[in-house]
Amino acid sequence: MDDIYDITIIGGGPSGLYSAFYAGLRDLKTKIIEYKSTLGGKLHVYPEKIIWDIGGLTATPAQKVIENLIEQGLTFNPTVCLNTKVDLVTKKDDLFVIETSTGEKHFSKKVVVAVGGGIISPIKLHVEGAEKYEVSNLHYTIRGIQSFKNKSLLISGGGNSAIDWAKDLIGIAKHITVIYRGENLSAHEAQIRYLQENGVPIMTNTQIQSLVANEEKTKIKEVILENVATNETSTIVVDDVLVNHGYDRDHSFTFDAPVNPERDVEYQYYITTNGKGLTTVDGIYAVGDISKHENKVYLITGAFQDAINAINDIKLSLEPTADKVAKVSSHNEIFEARNREIINKTLVNR
Repeated sequence: MDDIYDITIIGGGPSGLYSAFYAGLRDLKTKIIEYKSTLGGKLHVYPEKIIWDIGGLTATPAQKVIENLIEQGLTFNPTVCLNTKVDLVTKKDDLFVIETSTGEKHFSKKVVVAVGGGIISPIKLHVEGAEKYEVSNLHYTIRGIQSFKNKSLLISGGGNSAIDWAKDLIGIAKHITVIYRGENLSAHEAQIRYLQENGVPIMTNTQIQSLVANEEKTKIKEVILENVATNETSTIVVDDVLVNHGYDRDHSFTFDAPVNPERDVEYQYYITTNGKGLTTVDGIYAVGDISKHENKVYLITGAFQDAINAINDIKLSLEPTADKVAKVSSHNEIFEARNREIINKTLVNR
């Protein structure tokens, strides 16, 4: 049989990466399976977003948080499978068999589901010919806010992400217009008020009807807008168009036991756990945003706590005589050599 792992983590976002770190700390043989080509999860949606609410970490761009999480998650050299989509998880005797879309099979004693909200893909703009501008000035994510310096921007979307984009681009872009097909924006009131106080036009009941190309047919130069209430149209000149109409979420992998994600009002999909990550199936755990329990906290720090609880429970399940928790890092002999290297490097650089 192929290599057997103590833990296989499905998902390489914050909860999956911290699970891998803590599993290594507990001396468990670990594998991460990630659908995307990179680790880091949905933080990649807006890498310049500033994150404030991770304990001990002052305001930090998401990209830096991603880099830190990956470095930490790979501390104990887990096996990492990128570009790998899980289709089915089954249990045979005491092992889980994880089947992928390519027909590969992975074998594990325990499984940790850390898929967040699922495989997310931005909902594309349903306007004829829109796809050809994705390589130029039609955007579904922001990779660098400075690329919009002194530009005239049209932002389509009324949720928190779209309004956050507009807020963060004030003072960088030359002009920003926000449109939303609905009558009332769904973003936080304080964020909307901030846009209004800074003179950002917000056009509700408005959608993109068509895109007008420049002479070279390579970029959008104008956007035809339609008021869905009156059917009136107007034209706006743009340098770039940013679209955030939400995300399609793929939860397509299934289990041969009843732990499929269920619908919830606030978090669209979740798997109920016992507070220690354990689902209704012995050996399958869920952590991060996909997990729901009585004391759940939907923050990155909450995902870390989920990971710790799940890995400790797994360790005791595999080794009943093991310590209930990992020894703290300041007294953990596993870090002695690494600490010495860091201290010596610090002394050399002084």
